[in-house]
Amino acid sequence: MSALLGLRPEVQDTCTSLGLMLSVVLLMGLARVVAWQQLHSPKAHAFVLEFLATFQLCCCTHELLVLSEQDPAHPTWPLTLIYFFSLVHGLTLVGTASNPCGVMMQMMLGGMSPEIGAVSLLAQLISALCSRYCIGALWSLGLTKYHVSERSFACRNPIHVDLPKAVIIETICSFIFHSALLHSQEIRTKLRIHLLAALITFLVYAGGGLTGAVFNPALALSLHFKCFDEAFSQFFIVYCLAPSIGILLMVLMFSLFLPWLHNNHIINKKE
Repeated sequence: MSALLGLRPEVQDTCTSLGLMLSVVLLMGLARVVAWQQLHSPKAHAFVLEFLATFQLCCCTHELLVLSEQDPAHPTWPLTLIYFFSLVHGLTLVGTASNPCGVMMQMMLGGMSPEIGAVSLLAQLISALCSRYCIGALWSLGLTKYHVSERSFACRNPIHVDLPKAVIIETICSFIFHSALLHSQEIRTKLRIHLLAALITFLVYAGGGLTGAVFNPALALSLHFKCFDEAFSQFFIVYCLAPSIGILLMVLMFSLFLPWLHNNHIINKKE
């Protein structure tokens, strides 16, 4: 602690934010271990794991947005953090979707039953809202000068293009990411996680300044709940409908128009 106090204020703020994010990851990891040991019902297991995974993703993304504002003169800094924490999430959230679109994809491809899918979606929705209010409570402690509880309850509109372009961007991001997620299962885990983290970083770099490149309805709800309240139709179309369209187009393309690629994926997965 004394070493931290000896640093410059902006460095202290950065270290505090990083410490909070890593603490969330560790706490959620501990909770997952307990859940694996104590829960035996498939539905309860799915609910708790999706809740914890979504909570971790949302809380860390809230704090990432704070970190991205601390050093705007170095745009590579936020991208480096996005890549790093994408790796962290990829390593720690194995077996969970933490994204309603991921659940939809598994249900449409027959990899998840409707009952487990409904439970997972409910868990993600509740977790997205809980993470928003928990991060607001943490920010109210004023651990850094950027931690202001009011910012978590304000609408910080990330959409800087007209509605059709915003829909296209979120649809394409969802399509690309979930296509890579689906068809990278045969790649070695360590390499696969790095490739997906690099892809997420690229998508955020390409579309972050236009729509935020969220392509995750649960995450969008947590980050922009107030905006959903003020302009529900616009935000629902951009952050819920558009990513879902991306999933639908992806499944249709690979199962109907490129069935050979989809069949090869299924065969390799079984092997």
